[in-house]
Amino acid sequence: MIPIAKPSLGKEELENVIKAVEEGWISSKGQFIQEFEKEFSSYVGVKYGVATSNGTAALHLALEALGIGSGDKVIVPTLTFIGTANVVKYTGAKPIFADSHPNYWCIDPEKIEKCITPRTKAIIPVHLYGHPSEMDKIIDIAKAHDLFIVEDAAEAHGSEYKKRKVGSFGDIACFSFFGNKVITTGEGGICVTNNEELSEKMRILRDHGEDPNKKYWYNVVGFNYRMTNLQAAIGVAQLKKLDRFIKTKRRIAMFYNELLEDVKGVSLPPEERWAKNIYWMYSILVQDNYGLARSELIKKYSEENIETRPFFNPIHTMPPYSSRERLPVAEKLSEKGINLPSFVDLKKEEIEKVAEIIRINQ
Repeated sequence: MIPIAKPSLGKEELENVIKAVEEGWISSKGQFIQEFEKEFSSYVGVKYGVATSNGTAALHLALEALGIGSGDKVIVPTLTFIGTANVVKYTGAKPIFADSHPNYWCIDPEKIEKCITPRTKAIIPVHLYGHPSEMDKIIDIAKAHDLFIVEDAAEAHGSEYKKRKVGSFGDIACFSFFGNKVITTGEGGICVTNNEELSEKMRILRDHGEDPNKKYWYNVVGFNYRMTNLQAAIGVAQLKKLDRFIKTKRRIAMFYNELLEDVKGVSLPPEERWAKNIYWMYSILVQDNYGLARSELIKKYSEENIETRPFFNPIHTMPPYSSRERLPVAEKLSEKGINLPSFVDLKKEEIEKVAEIIRINQ
């Protein structure tokens, strides 16, 4: 079996977990939580980090801290994991879906302008599959209309826009550390920001809304979105390996590119001149002039015991958000896209096997 994703864990992670267990700090207090928050936010290039129980919780926490609520509208790319839209609904606000850019697949800045109304309060650009969004244009739009930016960087640890790491552009940015991400804490997430007031607000909301100066006193309704010290123990060890993981994933992507560059009907993953793609997933498009339909190619892989996965379904086409609106670029990408195995410990001969199935069926 060649899985689509697999965490790379070693003795360092185990040693940290053992230390947390031996010291008895296994819940939401302990040295590893603060260490992870400090080190990860520093890696991104911002001042504050607030660790959470998962990436979706991080996004929800960010919107709550920004005061997004009933009657508000938040612009979201339709081609993303559904959690990006769900958190908007959690607040009582309405997600407004924007189409994808045809070249690099993230939200198209030109489509954002058309979505803005007097009730629009924020934009959530998603750095899809490890490729950054075009942040300069998004920032200009946000400034012109007085909108918040919440970066969804769940899939983009270490990705860069114009040599600056994603997560350092928005009012708040959110990351996920689910088991299939570049680094993992099992479950887990984090909000990062340069705004001290927002960071403190998120800390309060993360812990049921408890007043930091008065035990068991609650001025607001909060949430239980805390990361455990066990999760953070794994994260501290993983973070030390992140740059090496990224180099390996980029090397895997370049090897795939070399093997597939001359295959008719297959479009390789983008990397714009202003971008550093970390290739969280090695993502290709199976065009109409390829030898098989995408569904047939996925079946071929399944028969060879190789796990793949299709692109996300556009959120505006699914029952909770169903609309008659056409967002043609995202719809086409969703129909054609397939993610191939690209985890850090993937062997050269496994990459060759995955690529060969594409080559022999062209």
